[in-house]
Amino acid sequence: MSLQHITERIRAAAERKLALRFRGGGSKDFYGNAPRGEVLDTRAYAGIAAYEPSELVLTARCGTPLSHVEGVLNERGQCLPFEPPHFGAATFGGCVAAGLSGPRRASAGALRDFVLGVKLIDGRGRVLQFGGQVMKNVAGYDISRLVAGSLGTLGLIAEASLKVLPRPAVELTLRLEMDEAGALEAMNRWAGEPLPISATAWHAGVLAVRLSGSDAAVSGAARRIGGAEVNYAWDAIREQSHPFFAGDGALWRLSVPSVTPALGLPGAQLIEWGGALRWIRGDAGNVRDIAKRAGGHATLFRAADKSAGAFAPLEPVLMRLHRSLKSAFDPAGILNPGRLYAEL
Repeated sequence: MSLQHITERIRAAAERKLALRFRGGGSKDFYGNAPRGEVLDTRAYAGIAAYEPSELVLTARCGTPLSHVEGVLNERGQCLPFEPPHFGAATFGGCVAAGLSGPRRASAGALRDFVLGVKLIDGRGRVLQFGGQVMKNVAGYDISRLVAGSLGTLGLIAEASLKVLPRPAVELTLRLEMDEAGALEAMNRWAGEPLPISATAWHAGVLAVRLSGSDAAVSGAARRIGGAEVNYAWDAIREQSHPFFAGDGALWRLSVPSVTPALGLPGAQLIEWGGALRWIRGDAGNVRDIAKRAGGHATLFRAADKSAGAFAPLEPVLMRLHRSLKSAFDPAGILNPGRLYAEL
């Protein structure tokens, strides 16, 4: 598949007012509101367009398997520092469009923080280039980071350039037994200290703390924190294959300030990102109101019934901004309609 083929397909759809649904490996079909429209399969537009290990920059096309990108980086001792989840046969474009980050997000930053530039095909079939391949390339609106997490509603991310980082020299995980309140207090206390903590996960009275860095830094931090060194399956947290995520019940994703005390919600809970990310299984009642009062928001991450909407409702001013952006990039409203909000 060529870029020209994609642009012609989008132009034709816009002329006919035909909704299009961008799809790579389909690994994120569950995320957001129900996808609709004629499928535009991106997997044939694949390959790594450029990779400069010495510059810590990689550019790849949207249909490139995410596993291939990570394999190439691993050969040079580098990685995507935000640890994006795969959830199956993920593609590079889908990874950027979903904007999801894994266990390392609290220490390394979110996916959008590593986006340097994108080649975007908008709802008119125009090929637009934003950003570049260096960090200091932004003049005006930072569209490159804006499209990260937009779920294809502003355009098809044909290519993206990401900053990559060296893999940590040493990693180990510590296991500590403590209740939720104790774990939240400890994680926030450690956040104020120069400790090489790269991930945390609390569930069912056990806190796992991953340390990453030089041997001296990791060893010193391990002595400071205590606990027992264990083999911990962080991939099971990232890919949601941990037993906590099993089952068909609703899965809520709460983003709140890390210092927020225990929320007291019903259902099982798993806490990541030093207390800032809280997963809730099952019927969580008025979870969105509780998250909002805490200064955060709640996403219905997985559920058989998403009639309540996957994402927290926006305030009127924010919704007007979203509508204006959608209109500017996709005036016919054909690109992944309703995936973020029914109004878009």
